[in-house]
Amino acid sequence: MKKIKIYLQYPWKFPDSPYYKYLVKNPPKNIEYLNVHKQKGVITKKKRFLLSNNLKKIIRKTTGILNLPLLNAHYTKIKKGYDLIHCAHCLSLNNDMPWIADIESEWQFYIGNKTKKSKERVRKILLRENCKKIMPWTEKTKKEILKEFPEIKDKVKVVYPAIPVNKRISKKNKNDKITILYATRYFWLKGGIIALEVYKKLKEKYGDKLELIFISDIPKEVKLRYPKIKIQGLSSNKELFKLYEKSDIFFYPSFVDTFGFGLLEAMSFGLPVITVNTKYTKTRKEIVENNINRLIFDINDHTCEKLINQKEKIVIKEGEEKIINQLVENCSKLIENKKLREKMSKNCMEIIKNGKFSIKERNKKLKKIYEGAVKNDSN
Repeated sequence: MKKIKIYLQYPWKFPDSPYYKYLVKNPPKNIEYLNVHKQKGVITKKKRFLLSNNLKKIIRKTTGILNLPLLNAHYTKIKKGYDLIHCAHCLSLNNDMPWIADIESEWQFYIGNKTKKSKERVRKILLRENCKKIMPWTEKTKKEILKEFPEIKDKVKVVYPAIPVNKRISKKNKNDKITILYATRYFWLKGGIIALEVYKKLKEKYGDKLELIFISDIPKEVKLRYPKIKIQGLSSNKELFKLYEKSDIFFYPSFVDTFGFGLLEAMSFGLPVITVNTKYTKTRKEIVENNINRLIFDINDHTCEKLINQKEKIVIKEGEEKIINQLVENCSKLIENKKLREKMSKNCMEIIKNGKFSIKERNKKLKKIYEGAVKNDSN
């Protein structure tokens, strides 16, 4: 059978997401991806990350202030050599080639504020005949899209991201320390200060029985407040994966996430997850299930807003102490219960190997979508 050639169209110069790294490395059968030479996953070099992140913030803030109806839609300038365009969480402006798009969240249709005018422009693009399929990463995102654009119901199909199974280093010695890993690039939004306080209390409670690893772009003044915690700056994927290998628990108290790919990476190594659920983590419970592969703490809307709006502050307030204590309790459950850790670890591996986040499930859906898009275009 002739290979279907797919051109990956990125919204920026390259995508800052591990989704496409795993897509390119593990393609469906008879599928060839083009425009992949710069695909390395997420940005982990600090200067490059800060430059990229700040540039995106400036662009979105400027277009928002000016209330410009700008779309996250792009032309694929190359005209030949491929059968289908796969837009990497953006839309296509091409009229002459069939295209599909994977979407992490509905807001990715826009660059600035969503306006009545920009929404109608998106609608016109989605209703074009050569727009073959929109693939939200989750059921929650699918509902958000269909709420705005119910007329494209037949074009929307959930395709969960996927990741291969990885192996963790076996700990045979009973005296081996239990290792807890926190890793994120966005310190404040991902509950960094809460995580450090939890680590501090765990260190006081368990002492040398634990190894607590903290990976993030953390301010120097914050780092100085926690001298007993092993804090590292941003790490490369290779370095981070070595830490996943030796860890036993993944700690991720993030307040804000459209998805949270770190959860999948941790699960691929069989790491049970300790996390939180807020109004800004709407897909969290779709990714991890309580007592199956994670322990979760629900943060109410009022407290969540306070945590988000206070931004970069170090002092822990009374309302946050409750969250910290609950997270310490959840961590303690896994620290003290080896059988529960092992059970959750096996469940994590099974979900990644054969469940909805498996390579084979993703490729099965993608292959059918690609073939249908190309076939329909030829009719």
